[in-house]
Amino acid sequence: MTEIAVRDSLRDSLRLFDWMPRLFDFNLDMPHMRVEEYLEDGNLVLKAEIPGINPDKDVKISCNEGWLRIEAEREELSEHKDKKGYRSEFKYGSFMRDVPLPAGAKGKDIKASYKDGVLMVKVPMPKEVQGMSNIPITHE
Repeated sequence: MTEIAVRDSLRDSLRLFDWMPRLFDFNLDMPHMRVEEYLEDGNLVLKAEIPGINPDKDVKISCNEGWLRIEAEREELSEHKDKKGYRSEFKYGSFMRDVPLPAGAKGKDIKASYKDGVLMVKVPMPKEVQGMSNIPITHE
């Protein structure tokens, strides 16, 4: 099996694990990050829904050995004081998502932006995968 076939197989397996909890409606009391993934204008585009964060301090995006990792942490506190009393509410959680990258993708070419609670990551698709060649078949 070629490296690309193995990576594609692994990617398909991981996608299976992405939707399994929703299929069985698991409630792990764990925040999750919804991600949309598609091809557009020669780029793999990932959109992650992460409202209520400061992208400059709460989000980390890294690339390592064919994987893109998105990590985010949210902490929100609201307090209300008046003559009747005091009310405090907080929301917090850590999110992490690993996404397999196309073979030959380079981390230095990846761009990210954040707007209206959506993180958008664009990964340029390599025109040609280096180190891959076709092997001719001879007849004996």
